[in-house]
Amino acid sequence: MIKNPASSFDLNSYLISKRKKVNAFINEILNNTVNSSRIVQAMHYSLMAGGKRVRPILCIAASEAVGGNADDVLPAACALEMIHTYSLIHDDLPAMDNDDLRRGKPTCHIAFDEATAILAGDALLTLALRILSSINLINEKNSSNWLRVVHRISFAAGHNGMIEGQMRDIASEGTLLSLEELENMHSLKTGALIEAAIFSGALLGGGSPRQIDQLEIYAKNIGLAFQVADDILNVEGDPAVMGKAAGTDNARGKSTYPSIMGLNESKEFAKKIVRNALQALDDFDNKSDPLSAIACYIIERKK
Repeated sequence: MIKNPASSFDLNSYLISKRKKVNAFINEILNNTVNSSRIVQAMHYSLMAGGKRVRPILCIAASEAVGGNADDVLPAACALEMIHTYSLIHDDLPAMDNDDLRRGKPTCHIAFDEATAILAGDALLTLALRILSSINLINEKNSSNWLRVVHRISFAAGHNGMIEGQMRDIASEGTLLSLEELENMHSLKTGALIEAAIFSGALLGGGSPRQIDQLEIYAKNIGLAFQVADDILNVEGDPAVMGKAAGTDNARGKSTYPSIMGLNESKEFAKKIVRNALQALDDFDNKSDPLSAIACYIIERKK
């Protein structure tokens, strides 16, 4: 447990409120889709399977921290969740991690079939880009910032970010990585999209260059903390709570923080990274309380 400067902040109520807002917007998008085919059913199945919505909530919280509001960044927030969900659908495929459970439910290729899962992931990625790019048509005065957001998110999701990280993850199975190699891999696989979420919220919320820089430091640290926490949960987490199997990293011969540093050392490392994240928020007022609370939640969560 680390000291949370926003300890009086009601994070649970905040998360519930923002998840409802994100879910309502996603449902509205899907319900307005003329095509009600099997692909749309698979997209809806995976998107609405009960995820934590960490990336969209971080986007919203970053906007609020600099004086913005949730509604102004909601399209970007939901596009990030679509991209994240697409990556999970593909990660779970037999050619990748070959997982049967995700968020406590059968994975997309189990619930539907492999071909449908591939196409559903592809469709979510392209839908996300459509949502992002359509904003310019209705918000011309802020179009340059939205273009920067489209560029940052697509860069983070592509072969310079998340996809490269996944490729390194696959290639490194059965190989003992150094801590530097492991950190670089996860900064791409997990961190890049989290950093893009924070950047997008801060920029669209009207943050100053100084505020955006500090929030990017925060994002880099919590992106790493998120992965360290995931590695720890894969060792000692309860599958019934997590909604997915534990022990899979060791079974696949993956390098993880516990396998390289040890379990207790990994927990201390995660706390250190979160303290670095909290320090980056020192110049902000209580509008950054959600970000402080989320940083602590990341390493205390059970799923």
